Amino acid sequence: MTQNPIRYAVVGRGWRAQFFFKLAELMPERFTVTGVMTRSVEAAAEVAGRWRLPVTQDLGDLLRTDPEYVITSVPWGVNPGLVETLVERGLPVLSETPPAPDLDGLRKLWAQVGKAEKVQVAEQYLLLPDHAARLAVLRSGVIGERTSAQVSSTHGYHAVSMLRGMLDVGMGPASVHARTFTAPLADPMSPAGWRDDATPKPAMNTLATIDFGGRSGLYDFTDNQWWNQLRTRRILVRGSLGELVDDRVVRLQGTRTVLESELRRRQTGRDLNLEGFDLDHISFDGSVVYTNPYAGVRLSDEEIAIATILEATGRWARGEAEQPYSLAQACQDHLISLAIDESARTGQTVSVGTEPWQ
Repeated sequence: MTQNPIRYAVVGRGWRAQFFFKLAELMPERFTVTGVMTRSVEAAAEVAGRWRLPVTQDLGDLLRTDPEYVITSVPWGVNPGLVETLVERGLPVLSETPPAPDLDGLRKLWAQVGKAEKVQVAEQYLLLPDHAARLAVLRSGVIGERTSAQVSSTHGYHAVSMLRGMLDVGMGPASVHARTFTAPLADPMSPAGWRDDATPKPAMNTLATIDFGGRSGLYDFTDNQWWNQLRTRRILVRGSLGELVDDRVVRLQGTRTVLESELRRRQTGRDLNLEGFDLDHISFDGSVVYTNPYAGVRLSDEEIAIATILEATGRWARGEAEQPYSLAQACQDHLISLAIDESARTGQTVSVGTEPWQ
């Protein structure tokens, strides 16, 4: 990769797009932003000034920069039409999440571009180092057959992707039942920073059970849980021989021995370690189960995950690797997310049936 950086163009310049710009700036040997397309002259000037990237308001001009794929980092309502246009022009696409806002939009988008197999979706949660390490442990079979999972971390389709991935369930029918509860909660931080206000305010908590047909998921999300440090993240995966709870694993060995182990991060730069602050690796029972592929760049976990999906998409576009997260997977996860919303709104169990992408 150092001799042949992945080349991508970006449509959009919002909060998410900034990650794509930053990673190329930090790792030019791995990534190149060939160009950026924005809607206004003012936005173009902002991107050109801050990131020193070529910017245009014309799609044709953007594609003439010769990207290997195009990232669509635009609002939900605009995204499906843009993805269709890019696929019609023969370009591989990395779409932001979700690929379409509602079920009709998902079905229409799939009908237009599904068979072309040119669309991946930028779902990075299972690529976060801690989750990737947990997946490696689960796939080793240490807790036996995976039977249920609980995720209290992020919302909607992101959480569903985590549940399906950790349970290793496909895209078959599912049954969803959700309820909401409201309780006072201080909300001291937003994306803009500290609010300097500790006054508790009503916050909605959504709980949902998902029956995947033999395996079950529990979805638990509180308003603004991404930013509110007063609500911790919790991951639980249960299996036939034990369970994984956050970074701890309990399992049966033989017939009478119960073992407890932990996932351990080697984080450099702490105390008298002078290697610089960085994630080195994550180990389990003395074996490394995750190694930071961008060691030395000092990236956050989120940045590591985004860089991973950028690189995986590049390899897929080159025909060197399998799809990292296909449009079909993204449609299924958002389909179940929409069912959670519908069930929470109506109080009724919602069945998720067969769709074309399955």
